[in-house]
Amino acid sequence: MLASCQQKSKDCNSVESPKGTAIFQPNWENMAANYQFPEWFIDAKFGIFIHWGVCAVPAYETEWYPRHMYEKDSPTYKYHIATYGDHTKFGYKDFIPMFKAEKFNADEWMALFKEAGAKYVVPVAEHHDGFSMYNSDLNEWNSVKMGPKKDIVGLLKAAAEKEGLVFGLSSHRLENAWFYSGGMAFPSDVQDLSISLYGRRGMYSGGKYDSLTQQDFLKHTHELIDKYQPQLFWFDWTVNTIPDAFNKFMAYYYNCALDWGKGVVVNTKHGYPNNVQVNDLERGKSGVMRKYPWQTDTSVGIKAWCYVKGEKNKTPAQIVHDMVDIVSKNGNLLLNIGPRPDGTITEEQTAVLRNIGKWLKVNGEAIYGSRCWAKAGEGETGGTEGSFTDSLATAYTAADMRFTTKGNNFYAIVLNWNDDGVVIKSLDKNAVADAKLSEVKMLGSNEKLTWTQTDEGLKISFPKSRPCEYAYVLKLIFDKKVGSHLTSEAIDTEPTHMFNF
Repeated sequence: MLASCQQKSKDCNSVESPKGTAIFQPNWENMAANYQFPEWFIDAKFGIFIHWGVCAVPAYETEWYPRHMYEKDSPTYKYHIATYGDHTKFGYKDFIPMFKAEKFNADEWMALFKEAGAKYVVPVAEHHDGFSMYNSDLNEWNSVKMGPKKDIVGLLKAAAEKEGLVFGLSSHRLENAWFYSGGMAFPSDVQDLSISLYGRRGMYSGGKYDSLTQQDFLKHTHELIDKYQPQLFWFDWTVNTIPDAFNKFMAYYYNCALDWGKGVVVNTKHGYPNNVQVNDLERGKSGVMRKYPWQTDTSVGIKAWCYVKGEKNKTPAQIVHDMVDIVSKNGNLLLNIGPRPDGTITEEQTAVLRNIGKWLKVNGEAIYGSRCWAKAGEGETGGTEGSFTDSLATAYTAADMRFTTKGNNFYAIVLNWNDDGVVIKSLDKNAVADAKLSEVKMLGSNEKLTWTQTDEGLKISFPKSRPCEYAYVLKLIFDKKVGSHLTSEAIDTEPTHMFNF
């Protein structure tokens, strides 16, 4: 194993890789000059996020149970007392022995994710609760020493690579510093400072983390890089308050990736230039095409990220529609599932994933490896935009379309059905004057379509039978590329984010 930061042989403030590579330095100018978005990420379009851990045991309301249970007089606080007893006798740490993962099978998970059409997978290595789902030398509160007694991250990495899926990780270690601070306001086990699970008890004041917390962040991220070599590293929102430490992390990560010979991606929500990492929107979409690759992270479940009782799940149709809209604007979709504490994935979320996979099996040609056109699409229904806006499905019509391209092929993804066919207004005679259209077909159908180019647009008939559900892909084959990729419609700014905790 490579030296980790708690050992004297390694300084986590250094950005040099273990092999001495130091091309990347901890400043944005240097990173922008040297970083390239990896083709695997740009081509993949669809990944699976996994929120799984101790919070799945109480399975109440949200993955923030460990914070809310220590917020005096909150509904979760009252539920905890009524269900488990006083906080001095039964704290969050006491759920760990109940988190057994006795039915967990990493190979079965990855087979399902591949069936769903995902190209990469991102398990949470450690959530705000401070319990590491991997073999940590820095945190004794981990899944090898306690609970499952297994290196969950290690098992998932091996299974992902066996299925040909790119493996990433998410770390929320930084937020652990303040996550349990409510338990300091009344008698609880959080006041036992020997329990390191409960973080540094509020070391986040004035919008900034103290230096020890930042060093702790660097140690834990280096450990994950050195042990598991993730090709994607996802972070929650407060990393924007530690730019100096985070720049050191990125430079070290990118230097290590050069040694691995692999392209890597960092995801943050805001605060960092979009040309040195990939901007991520939580539970929402961009209203416009973006110049640089970006990503939506959202969940099949509407209520929570982890498993909770009484969860309400999105339909496959809503998720497919969102994916199409995101891809047409140069984005990726990272879709989360929340397994039960025993390691099984719920039947409803499993069914959603399989149905997405069925759609992608027919229509993935218009998604994987595709690029944006001169405009994202057309139609009067724009859909939701911005963070935390995707709980409700958008009611699209057949006039609502999203566009992608691949070589000389143009794909018009029609978001509802129309027996009479559609008119693609963006492809009138003037728009395609320099390219010859030779064939039009609907993916998944062998029926011959009729089409006519007019001043109003390209009129295309629909087949008699629907080849799939949710969205319908018209493939237009030209003798040359139609228009260009990322024209003036694309922007490089990010939406406004608002976070409360």
